[in-house]
Amino acid sequence: MDELSRKLNQYFAGRVVRKDLTKKIKEGANVPVYVLEYLLGMYCATDDEEGIAEGVETVKRILAENFVRPDEAEKVKSKIREIGKYTVIDKVSVKLNEKKDVYEAECKFSN
Repeated sequence: MDELSRKLNQYFAGRVVRKDLTKKIKEGANVPVYVLEYLLGMYCATDDEEGIAEGVETVKRILAENFVRPDEAEKVKSKIREIGKYTVIDKVSVKLNEKKDVYEAECKFSN
């Protein structure tokens, strides 16, 4: 890694994204690029190759466990019912239902 890359990682930790990693993971995952870049920035912002490899595996695991395909909507609802909470990587809207005094979430799973 060159000096500029080291300085970028030092001063902008969590905000530097290696585009080669984005392309590598994007080929196997049907997720928006901004999601990949956010996760890579969080888990792969290092100049240590072993740390990068661990970060890539972490990103892949997070995507496998939390990115929802449209045909998995019922599976997610079931997990929420069983566990009580579930992390979803997708667009979620939350509104307060004043009559019931509860928050209600709505997911429109990406196509």
